[in-house]
Amino acid sequence: MSVAPTTGTFGVALGDHFAREFAELAIPWQAEAAPDPRLLMLNDRLATELGLDPAWLRSGDGLALLVGAVVPEEATPVAQGYAGHQFGGFVPRLGDGRALLLGELTDVDGRTRDLHLKGSGRTPFARGGDGLAVVGPMLREYVISSAMEALGIPTTRSLAVIATGREVWRETQLPGALLVRVASSHLRVGSFQYAAQISQANGDLDLLRRLAEHAIVRHYPEAAGADNPYLALFDAVLAAQASLVARWMLVGFIHGVMNTDNMTISGETIDYGPCAFMDGYDPGTVFSSIDRDGRYAYRNQPAAAQWNLARFAESLLPLLDDDAERAVAMATESLRTFPEQYQHAWSTGMRAKIGLPADGIDDVSAVLIDDLLALLAQSRVDYTSFFRQLAHAARGDAEPARRLFLDLAAFDEWTLRWRALNPAADLMDRVNPVYIPRNHLVEEALAAATAGDLTPLQQLLPVLSAPYDERPGLQRYAEPPPDDFTDYRTFCGT
Repeated sequence: MSVAPTTGTFGVALGDHFAREFAELAIPWQAEAAPDPRLLMLNDRLATELGLDPAWLRSGDGLALLVGAVVPEEATPVAQGYAGHQFGGFVPRLGDGRALLLGELTDVDGRTRDLHLKGSGRTPFARGGDGLAVVGPMLREYVISSAMEALGIPTTRSLAVIATGREVWRETQLPGALLVRVASSHLRVGSFQYAAQISQANGDLDLLRRLAEHAIVRHYPEAAGADNPYLALFDAVLAAQASLVARWMLVGFIHGVMNTDNMTISGETIDYGPCAFMDGYDPGTVFSSIDRDGRYAYRNQPAAAQWNLARFAESLLPLLDDDAERAVAMATESLRTFPEQYQHAWSTGMRAKIGLPADGIDDVSAVLIDDLLALLAQSRVDYTSFFRQLAHAARGDAEPARRLFLDLAAFDEWTLRWRALNPAADLMDRVNPVYIPRNHLVEEALAAATAGDLTPLQQLLPVLSAPYDERPGLQRYAEPPPDDFTDYRTFCGT
């Protein structure tokens, strides 16, 4: 049985638009009480962007808001409903089993942002789970989402991580925590799958149409003026996802659980569960312990995104055209553009990574890139550090990059062809990060934090905040993992 939210009057305007307009997709709910809340991390810069005073958020009233104990009188926290294909199998009812949308904020630039809790207790969508979260996974999301934002990759963002003072059982007893997440919205492909089911059961497209129009207003207002605004919405989401996944691939990011409930309509990365960054280049890299068949391996992410978009298209079909065959034809024609859009974004990015101008995509550079990736895979070269070393080769010193390869003659031959194109080292330094969230360093920091020591995490975050700027004294954060860091596996933390 739900409990009415506790309300308070303080200087935060928190809207309840989703709660009011989409009652079919939202269950009013309240966060479980945190026995002894303690702020572990606060993103002061994000707080300021939201028009929130970081000092106030550190106060008793601010902390009460961040754990969902007290919300403004006009707010209605809700657990959002959605469906989803999980590793290819459809689950008709998922939803926020351990999360709450507190409401919508208007940031200092006039943009609407969701304020959302993760790990705040069981909801009616919990499906047998305890609805809680622990320190390690919540800090992982804080670290990785902060790094992604610094890398220039669209992402949901982490405002705070709060220790709840509750012990939570997973494989063992662990300290509980919750995450305060900020997003352009929490609309997912799964949200539309859920709405489509309800609309079909009711024999009425009202809910699906309202949700699509809400997505257009919130994220793609230019679609409203199109001849077919719902097709324009689909095209816009497709373009956003093609660009997003290309950016993941360019930095070696592996999401780990690309289910349709984890694909946003906004084009932001969401749900950093078993995610990780690739070290040695291997297109088949999988870190997630639950991805036993490699469905979401590094090389499969573009195809997985296209598959998810096909499910989004299926949900929108009744809105695209009254004639089912015409609707399918429209969606199919749009979906067929995904590989080209993805390939263009990825190829442009790869050219920049090796110092070539974006406007020169041709067969020569395509072959050059393919040959380089084959060499990287053959020698399992560290993906991140290689491109920074390659910039030295563009300046005339190829030895740092050369010594990473087993087949020196093959790399020398590749280097001759590459140098003939006059690569720009400065361009390479602007797009190739020095520092990423190295898996061994993230695990080291999370283990320390779980034991009560935040120092490694507090040292890591400033390094990741400026990933392209090489700085003295930070070599440890740029180095590949030690030889004994093998068979790395990540977990969802649920």
